[in-house]
Amino acid sequence: MPKQPLSVVVTRRLPDVVEARLAELFDVTLRDTDAPMSRAELQDAVQSCDVLVPTITDDIDNALIARAGERLKLIANYGAGVDHIDVATARQKGILVSNTPGVLTDDTADMTMALILAVTRRMPEGMATMQKGTWEGWAPTSLLGGRISGRRLGILGMGRIGQAVARRAAAFGMQVHYHNRRRLHVETEKTLGATYWESLDQMVARMDVMSINCPHTPSTFHLMNARRLKLMKPEAVIVNTSRGEVIDENALARMLQAGEIKGAGLDVYEHGTNVNPQLRDLDNVVLLPHMGSATIEGRVEMGEKVLINIKTFDDGHRPPDQVVPAML
Repeated sequence: MPKQPLSVVVTRRLPDVVEARLAELFDVTLRDTDAPMSRAELQDAVQSCDVLVPTITDDIDNALIARAGERLKLIANYGAGVDHIDVATARQKGILVSNTPGVLTDDTADMTMALILAVTRRMPEGMATMQKGTWEGWAPTSLLGGRISGRRLGILGMGRIGQAVARRAAAFGMQVHYHNRRRLHVETEKTLGATYWESLDQMVARMDVMSINCPHTPSTFHLMNARRLKLMKPEAVIVNTSRGEVIDENALARMLQAGEIKGAGLDVYEHGTNVNPQLRDLDNVVLLPHMGSATIEGRVEMGEKVLINIKTFDDGHRPPDQVVPAML
Protein backbone atom coordinates (compact mmCIF):
# COMPACT_ATOMS: atom_id res chain seq x y z
CA MET A 1 0.00 0.00 0.00
CA PRO A 2 1.41 3.43 -0.93
CA LYS A 3 2.54 5.58 1.98
CA GLN A 4 0.20 8.42 2.87
CA PRO A 5 1.69 11.83 1.99
CA LEU A 6 2.82 14.00 4.88
CA SER A 7 0.37 16.59 6.13
CA VAL A 8 2.12 19.96 5.82
CA VAL A 9 0.80 23.33 7.01
CA VAL A 10 2.39 26.53 5.67
CA THR A 11 1.79 29.62 7.81
CA ARG A 12 2.36 32.36 5.19
CA ARG A 13 2.03 32.83 1.44
CA LEU A 14 5.16 31.62 -0.37
CA PRO A 15 6.28 32.14 -3.99
CA ASP A 16 3.93 30.38 -6.41
CA VAL A 17 6.57 27.96 -7.66
CA VAL A 18 7.31 26.85 -4.09
CA GLU A 19 3.64 26.36 -3.22
CA ALA A 20 3.09 24.39 -6.44
CA ARG A 21 5.95 22.01 -5.65
CA LEU A 22 4.74 21.53 -2.06
CA ALA A 23 1.29 20.64 -3.39
CA GLU A 24 2.81 18.06 -5.76
CA LEU A 25 4.74 16.28 -3.04
CA PHE A 26 2.63 16.55 0.11
CA ASP A 27 -0.86 16.93 1.50
CA VAL A 28 -0.31 20.64 2.01
CA THR A 29 -2.52 23.31 3.52
CA LEU A 30 -1.55 26.66 2.03
CA ARG A 31 -2.36 30.12 3.28
CA ASP A 32 -5.09 32.01 1.41
CA THR A 33 -3.98 35.37 2.80
CA ASP A 34 -0.55 36.85 3.39
CA ALA A 35 -1.47 37.83 6.95
CA PRO A 36 0.31 35.95 9.77
CA MET A 37 -1.60 33.15 11.47
CA SER A 38 -3.32 33.98 14.72
CA ARG A 39 -2.32 32.14 17.88
CA ALA A 40 -5.46 30.02 17.62
CA GLU A 41 -4.66 29.11 14.01
CA LEU A 42 -1.12 28.12 14.97
CA GLN A 43 -2.47 25.93 17.77
CA ASP A 44 -4.82 24.20 15.35
CA ALA A 45 -1.97 23.68 12.92
CA VAL A 46 0.48 22.07 15.37
CA GLN A 47 -2.25 19.75 16.63
CA SER A 48 -3.19 18.42 13.20
CA CYS A 49 -0.14 18.29 10.90
CA ASP A 50 3.03 16.22 10.47
CA VAL A 51 5.14 19.18 9.37
CA LEU A 52 4.78 22.88 10.16
CA VAL A 53 6.42 25.44 7.84
CA PRO A 54 6.56 28.70 9.85
CA THR A 55 8.32 32.01 9.20
CA ILE A 56 9.96 34.60 11.42
CA THR A 57 6.55 36.17 12.10
CA ASP A 58 5.35 33.05 13.97
CA ASP A 59 6.12 32.69 17.67
CA ILE A 60 6.71 28.95 18.09
CA ASP A 61 7.34 29.07 21.83
CA ASN A 62 7.35 26.34 24.47
CA ALA A 63 3.63 26.78 25.25
CA LEU A 64 2.69 26.25 21.61
CA ILE A 65 5.01 23.27 21.22
CA ALA A 66 3.64 21.76 24.43
CA ARG A 67 0.19 21.72 22.80
CA ALA A 68 1.42 20.05 19.62
CA GLY A 69 -0.22 16.81 18.59
CA GLU A 70 1.54 13.47 18.35
CA ARG A 71 1.72 13.82 14.56
CA LEU A 72 3.98 16.87 14.52
CA LYS A 73 7.53 15.64 13.96
CA LEU A 74 9.20 18.43 11.96
CA ILE A 75 9.20 22.23 12.05
CA ALA A 76 10.72 23.18 8.68
CA ASN A 77 11.36 26.88 9.15
CA TYR A 78 11.20 29.12 6.09
CA GLY A 79 14.21 31.25 6.99
CA ALA A 80 17.67 31.00 8.50
CA GLY A 81 17.00 32.57 11.90
CA VAL A 82 15.29 30.36 14.47
CA ASP A 83 15.16 32.66 17.50
CA HIS A 84 11.35 32.60 17.17
CA ILE A 85 11.33 28.83 17.74
CA ASP A 86 11.97 27.12 21.08
CA VAL A 87 14.33 24.55 19.60
CA ALA A 88 15.20 23.01 22.97
CA THR A 89 11.57 22.31 23.88
CA ALA A 90 10.92 20.91 20.41
CA ARG A 91 13.86 18.55 20.79
CA GLN A 92 12.58 17.37 24.18
CA LYS A 93 9.24 16.59 22.58
CA GLY A 94 10.86 14.67 19.74
CA ILE A 95 10.21 17.33 17.10
CA LEU A 96 12.99 18.13 14.66
CA VAL A 97 13.67 21.71 13.55
CA SER A 98 15.27 22.71 10.25
CA ASN A 99 16.07 26.05 8.65
CA THR A 100 17.40 27.52 5.38
CA PRO A 101 20.97 28.72 6.00
CA GLY A 102 23.25 30.29 3.42
CA VAL A 103 20.54 31.14 0.89
CA LEU A 104 20.22 34.83 1.68
CA THR A 105 23.88 35.65 2.31
CA ASP A 106 24.47 37.69 -0.83
CA ASP A 107 21.07 39.38 -0.76
CA THR A 108 21.53 40.56 2.83
CA ALA A 109 25.12 41.65 2.21
CA ASP A 110 23.96 43.66 -0.81
CA MET A 111 21.35 45.40 1.34
CA THR A 112 23.96 46.16 3.99
CA MET A 113 26.09 47.98 1.44
CA ALA A 114 23.01 49.75 0.09
CA LEU A 115 22.24 51.07 3.57
CA ILE A 116 25.84 52.16 4.13
CA LEU A 117 25.75 54.13 0.89
CA ALA A 118 22.25 55.51 1.51
CA VAL A 119 23.16 56.86 4.95
CA THR A 120 26.62 58.22 4.15
CA ARG A 121 25.51 59.82 0.85
CA ARG A 122 22.19 61.15 2.26
CA MET A 123 20.15 59.50 -0.50
CA PRO A 124 16.75 59.63 1.27
CA GLU A 125 17.12 63.37 1.79
CA GLY A 126 17.87 63.81 -1.89
CA MET A 127 14.89 61.66 -2.86
CA ALA A 128 12.60 63.63 -0.55
CA THR A 129 13.74 66.88 -2.17
CA MET A 130 12.91 65.55 -5.63
CA GLN A 131 9.57 64.05 -4.58
CA LYS A 132 8.50 67.31 -2.93
CA GLY A 133 9.49 69.26 -6.04
CA THR A 134 11.69 71.65 -4.05
CA TRP A 135 14.97 71.05 -5.89
CA GLU A 136 16.35 74.34 -7.24
CA GLY A 137 19.37 72.95 -9.03
CA TRP A 138 22.92 71.89 -8.25
CA ALA A 139 24.82 73.76 -5.57
CA PRO A 140 28.39 73.25 -4.31
CA THR A 141 27.37 72.69 -0.70
CA SER A 142 24.00 71.01 -1.13
CA LEU A 143 23.39 67.63 0.56
CA LEU A 144 27.05 66.90 1.13
CA GLY A 145 27.65 63.35 2.30
CA GLY A 146 30.89 61.46 2.65
CA ARG A 147 32.77 58.94 0.55
CA ILE A 148 33.08 55.44 1.96
CA SER A 149 36.45 54.64 0.40
CA GLY A 150 39.11 54.66 3.10
CA ARG A 151 36.61 54.49 5.95
CA ARG A 152 36.88 51.91 8.70
CA LEU A 153 34.06 49.37 8.70
CA GLY A 154 33.51 47.39 11.88
CA ILE A 155 31.56 44.17 11.35
CA LEU A 156 29.88 42.70 14.42
CA GLY A 157 29.42 39.02 13.57
CA MET A 158 31.70 37.46 10.95
CA GLY A 159 29.64 34.51 9.76
CA ARG A 160 28.53 33.96 6.17
CA ILE A 161 26.83 37.34 5.85
CA GLY A 162 29.54 39.25 7.71
CA GLN A 163 32.18 37.81 5.39
CA ALA A 164 30.08 38.64 2.33
CA VAL A 165 29.81 42.23 3.60
CA ALA A 166 33.58 42.30 4.11
CA ARG A 167 34.22 41.28 0.49
CA ARG A 168 31.88 43.96 -0.83
CA ALA A 169 33.26 46.64 1.47
CA ALA A 170 36.82 45.86 0.39
CA ALA A 171 35.78 46.35 -3.24
CA PHE A 172 34.56 49.84 -2.25
CA GLY A 173 37.96 50.60 -0.70
CA MET A 174 36.86 50.34 2.93
CA GLN A 175 39.15 49.09 5.68
CA VAL A 176 37.55 45.98 7.15
CA HIS A 177 37.61 45.22 10.88
CA TYR A 178 35.56 42.70 12.80
CA HIS A 179 34.60 41.29 16.18
CA ASN A 180 33.30 37.75 16.42
CA ARG A 181 32.68 35.14 19.06
CA ARG A 182 35.52 33.17 17.52
CA ARG A 183 38.41 34.56 15.52
CA LEU A 184 38.60 33.49 11.89
CA HIS A 185 41.49 31.44 10.54
CA VAL A 186 44.48 33.55 9.60
CA GLU A 187 44.17 32.61 5.94
CA THR A 188 40.53 33.69 5.89
CA GLU A 189 41.48 37.01 7.49
CA LYS A 190 44.14 37.53 4.83
CA THR A 191 41.72 36.70 2.03
CA LEU A 192 39.17 39.17 3.38
CA GLY A 193 41.77 41.75 4.37
CA ALA A 194 40.07 41.87 7.77
CA THR A 195 41.53 42.91 11.13
CA TYR A 196 40.28 41.11 14.24
CA TRP A 197 39.43 42.97 17.45
CA GLU A 198 39.16 40.91 20.61
CA SER A 199 37.59 43.87 22.41
CA LEU A 200 34.29 45.00 20.93
CA ASP A 201 34.48 48.25 22.91
CA GLN A 202 37.84 49.16 21.42
CA MET A 203 36.64 48.38 17.89
CA VAL A 204 33.41 50.35 18.22
CA ALA A 205 35.30 53.44 19.42
CA ARG A 206 37.50 53.49 16.32
CA MET A 207 35.11 52.70 13.47
CA ASP A 208 33.52 55.05 10.94
CA VAL A 209 30.78 52.55 10.09
CA MET A 210 29.38 49.74 12.24
CA SER A 211 27.54 46.86 10.56
CA ILE A 212 25.48 44.50 12.72
CA ASN A 213 25.56 40.97 11.28
CA CYS A 214 25.20 38.69 14.29
CA PRO A 215 22.16 36.59 15.26
CA HIS A 216 19.86 37.38 18.17
CA THR A 217 20.68 35.16 21.14
CA PRO A 218 20.59 35.80 24.89
CA SER A 219 24.24 36.83 24.72
CA THR A 220 23.72 39.32 21.87
CA PHE A 221 20.56 41.01 23.21
CA HIS A 222 21.35 44.74 23.43
CA LEU A 223 24.99 43.98 22.66
CA MET A 224 24.99 47.50 21.24
CA ASN A 225 23.57 49.06 24.42
CA ALA A 226 23.58 52.71 25.46
CA ARG A 227 27.07 52.50 26.96
CA ARG A 228 28.55 50.91 23.85
CA LEU A 229 26.73 53.22 21.46
CA LYS A 230 28.24 56.16 23.32
CA LEU A 231 31.68 54.81 22.41
CA MET A 232 30.99 55.46 18.73
CA LYS A 233 32.51 58.53 17.12
CA PRO A 234 30.00 61.37 16.58
CA GLU A 235 30.64 61.19 12.83
CA ALA A 236 30.13 57.41 12.68
CA VAL A 237 27.09 55.59 11.31
CA ILE A 238 25.55 52.23 12.15
CA VAL A 239 23.57 49.81 9.96
CA ASN A 240 21.64 46.71 10.98
CA THR A 241 20.38 43.99 8.64
CA SER A 242 20.54 41.21 11.24
CA ARG A 243 18.20 41.34 14.24
CA GLY A 244 16.73 44.42 15.85
CA GLU A 245 17.17 43.12 19.37
CA VAL A 246 20.97 43.46 19.11
CA ILE A 247 20.66 47.26 19.38
CA ASP A 248 19.02 49.21 22.20
CA GLU A 249 16.65 51.05 19.88
CA ASN A 250 15.58 53.71 22.39
CA ALA A 251 19.18 54.59 23.18
CA LEU A 252 20.03 54.72 19.47
CA ALA A 253 17.11 57.06 18.77
CA ARG A 254 18.15 59.43 21.58
CA MET A 255 21.74 59.58 20.37
CA LEU A 256 20.78 60.12 16.74
CA GLN A 257 18.43 62.91 17.77
CA ALA A 258 21.18 64.51 19.86
CA GLY A 259 23.74 64.26 17.05
CA GLU A 260 25.95 61.92 19.06
CA ILE A 261 25.85 59.44 16.14
CA LYS A 262 25.90 60.71 12.56
CA GLY A 263 23.32 58.36 11.08
CA ALA A 264 21.77 54.91 10.95
CA GLY A 265 20.37 52.50 8.38
CA LEU A 266 17.96 49.92 9.76
CA ASP A 267 16.19 46.99 8.11
CA VAL A 268 15.19 45.29 11.39
CA TYR A 269 13.74 46.58 14.64
CA GLU A 270 13.75 45.63 18.29
CA HIS A 271 9.97 45.36 18.53
CA GLY A 272 9.09 44.16 15.04
CA THR A 273 6.66 46.48 13.27
CA ASN A 274 6.42 48.70 16.36
CA VAL A 275 9.24 51.02 15.30
CA ASN A 276 10.38 53.75 17.67
CA PRO A 277 8.48 56.86 16.46
CA GLN A 278 11.54 59.06 17.06
CA LEU A 279 13.38 57.18 14.34
CA ARG A 280 10.67 57.94 11.77
CA ASP A 281 11.12 61.69 12.24
CA LEU A 282 14.90 61.85 11.77
CA ASP A 283 16.51 62.90 8.49
CA ASN A 284 19.72 61.02 9.32
CA VAL A 285 18.00 57.61 9.51
CA VAL A 286 17.15 55.24 6.66
CA LEU A 287 14.36 52.81 7.56
CA LEU A 288 13.49 49.77 5.46
CA PRO A 289 10.70 47.20 6.05
CA HIS A 290 12.87 44.09 6.55
CA MET A 291 13.87 43.90 2.88
CA GLY A 292 17.27 42.26 3.33
CA SER A 293 16.10 38.92 1.95
CA ALA A 294 13.52 40.31 -0.45
CA THR A 295 14.68 38.97 -3.80
CA ILE A 296 12.70 36.55 -5.96
CA GLU A 297 15.73 34.31 -6.30
CA GLY A 298 16.39 34.22 -2.57
CA ARG A 299 12.82 33.47 -1.56
CA VAL A 300 12.53 30.66 -4.11
CA GLU A 301 15.83 29.16 -2.93
CA MET A 302 14.55 29.31 0.64
CA GLY A 303 11.52 27.33 -0.46
CA GLU A 304 13.70 24.79 -2.22
CA LYS A 305 15.63 24.20 0.99
CA VAL A 306 12.39 23.74 2.90
CA LEU A 307 11.30 21.17 0.30
CA ILE A 308 14.59 19.28 0.55
CA ASN A 309 14.42 19.23 4.35
CA ILE A 310 10.86 17.87 4.35
CA LYS A 311 11.49 15.34 1.57
CA THR A 312 14.65 14.06 3.25
CA PHE A 313 12.75 13.68 6.52
CA ASP A 314 9.91 11.92 4.70
CA ASP A 315 12.46 9.47 3.26
CA GLY A 316 13.55 8.53 6.78
CA HIS A 317 16.74 10.58 6.98
CA ARG A 318 17.90 13.54 9.01
CA PRO A 319 17.07 16.87 7.31
CA PRO A 320 20.30 18.36 5.93
CA ASP A 321 19.63 21.68 7.66
CA GLN A 322 18.53 20.33 11.03
CA VAL A 323 19.01 22.78 13.89
CA VAL A 324 19.95 21.60 17.37
CA PRO A 325 20.19 23.72 20.54
CA ALA A 326 23.98 23.49 20.61
CA MET A 327 24.11 25.34 17.29
CA LEU A 328 22.29 28.39 18.59
